[in-house]
Amino acid sequence: MQPQMERLANRDVAGHYRTRMAHPHHDHAHHGHGHDRAFAIGAVLNIGFVAAEIGFGLAANSMALLADAAHNFGDVLGLLLGWGAAWLARRPPTRRRTYGWGRSSILAALLNATILLIGVGAIGVEAVRRLLALAPVNEGTVMLVAAAGIVVNGATALLFLRGRGADINIRAQFQHMAADAGVSAAVVVAGLLILMTGWLWLDPLASLGIGVVIVVTTWGLLRESIDLAMDAVPGGVAHDAVQHYLASVPGVLEVHDLHIWGLSTTQTALTAHLVTADASAEARLHDVTTELRDRFGIGHATLQVETDADAELCRLRPHNVV
Repeated sequence: MQPQMERLANRDVAGHYRTRMAHPHHDHAHHGHGHDRAFAIGAVLNIGFVAAEIGFGLAANSMALLADAAHNFGDVLGLLLGWGAAWLARRPPTRRRTYGWGRSSILAALLNATILLIGVGAIGVEAVRRLLALAPVNEGTVMLVAAAGIVVNGATALLFLRGRGADINIRAQFQHMAADAGVSAAVVVAGLLILMTGWLWLDPLASLGIGVVIVVTTWGLLRESIDLAMDAVPGGVAHDAVQHYLASVPGVLEVHDLHIWGLSTTQTALTAHLVTADASAEARLHDVTTELRDRFGIGHATLQVETDADAELCRLRPHNVV
């Protein structure tokens, strides 16, 4: 078995004393296979429901049903993308892709959000067209199909209830399916109101409401996935808190060149230079990386230890240098 901690000491071209910490790989296979099952069941349920919704939407002449079908089709694509990304994230690293395929989960979340927002535009255009040219709607069919959507989307959301707090790829699926269940409920209400009042404009208006729900529920996911794709500090990690902790380690005089970014939607990496007065900080590196993992969720940390004289020569010491 590989040792839990491996120290490799050498001098680099700048004269820095580098200590690299190697950590054991954490096995996420159990949770991954559980999510595979959720993706598979969710995809099958939603593909069948989208086909039924399109057919009944055309038969009932309901823009609300067709809009919801377009939204659900976007979610099917999102489920398939998320499933593929979750599988790729478990692939081992290679000489070419030394960090593995973990960032595919970030790309899946980004594509998922983009597809849904593009769908909003299509829904909005068609809803406005229907508002300008009202057409009769089969309210009974609309309500029955939408009621089925509540069941399908609600059941799919429950499949992703676990794990949504730590993975935006999983959270994206949960949020979309839960929102879909709410949207289907709104379609049922719209169909009932049309049946009671005869107000045909409620159908395209409901589709516009669906568009608003999509934007609201997707915007945060889009922003977070863009941040991760651009190597921003993950939302659950406080940069200042990490820097304060590293600076408080006994023997550490200064922390510079601190970088924190997401390797995937679940894994966080860190690199930093620690300036020390003696070798005491080097002896605590294993404890430091353990604390980074336990307190901040940073499982992949690489720390470079420098003397004060080495730090004077470090080209990465200024805060404005990357």
